[in-house]
Amino acid sequence: MTEVTKVYKFIKLCYNPFMDNLVEKLKEFGFNSYEAKVYIALLKKYPATGYEVSQLADIPQARAYDALKSLENESIVFSTKEKPQKYNPISPKELTKRFKRKINSTIDYLEKKLPKVKENYNEPIHAICGYENNIDKLKEVIKNARDSIYLEIWAEDFKQIESHITEAYNRGIDIKITGYGNFEYMFGLVYKHAGAAEIEHQTGSRMIYLLADNNESVFGRIESQVVWTQNKDIAFLMKEFIVHDMYLLDIYERFPEQLRYFYGSGFKKLKDKILDKKFGYNIH
Repeated sequence: MTEVTKVYKFIKLCYNPFMDNLVEKLKEFGFNSYEAKVYIALLKKYPATGYEVSQLADIPQARAYDALKSLENESIVFSTKEKPQKYNPISPKELTKRFKRKINSTIDYLEKKLPKVKENYNEPIHAICGYENNIDKLKEVIKNARDSIYLEIWAEDFKQIESHITEAYNRGIDIKITGYGNFEYMFGLVYKHAGAAEIEHQTGSRMIYLLADNNESVFGRIESQVVWTQNKDIAFLMKEFIVHDMYLLDIYERFPEQLRYFYGSGFKKLKDKILDKKFGYNIH
C-alpha cells in the first residue's frame, strides 16, 4: 500500500456526520451530492488531480470528473494547465459571499414582484387560539419590533411578556403602555387603568391590544382567541383606539374630581349618553 493510499484511507476513516451535514447544506444551495463531496475534498487537499479528488471524496472517478467540470463552469473550481491537470477550489469565504448575494438578490426580487401578483392586496387577518399560543405571538411581535410598541394589557398577562418588553426598551424601542389591575412597570410611558375588574366582568375576559411599529397588531380576548395581522388599516384603528384611551387616562389623572362631577363614577353618565343600553355595556 502506497503512502498516498494510506493517507486517503485515513481521511475516509475520519469522515463523520459533520461532513454529511456539510454536504446537505451545500445541496440546499444547488450542489448535487457529487459536487458537494468534490468541493469538500478539494478543501482538504489542493491542488489535486481528478483521481485524487475521487479518492478523497470516495466517489467513482467518472463522477468526480463530471462534478469538477460542473463546478469549473460555475467558477467554483479552477483547473491548471499542467499535466496531469490539477484543480483548486475557491475559498469558503468567497463561496458563502456568493450565497449571500444570491439570497439577497432573490429576496429583493420577490419583495418587489410578489405584491404585484394581485392588485390591491390586503394583509390577511389570522385567528390564534389558546392562551399559550397567544402569549407566544405577543413575544414574537415584541421581539421583531424595530421602532415603537403601544400596549394595553392586564397585570397578570404582562408578567408573561415583561422580560421581552424590557429587552425591547433596552434596544431603544419606544414603549407606551396602559396597564390594567395591579400593574407596576418602571420603563417607558405607563398609564394605570383602575377599571380592570369591572371591564373584565363586562367583557367576560381580559383583553389585549398590541401595536408594533404602526404596522403589526394583536388584539382580542387573551384567554381564548386573539387576532394577528399586518393590515395597515387595522393598525391605524388600533393606534387611534390605544392613543385615545391614553388621552382619557392622562386627563383623568389631572382632573379626577371634575370628571366625576360631570360624568359620574366610572363615566356612567357618559356611557348612558352614548352606549346602547341593551348591548353597549360590554364596551368599556
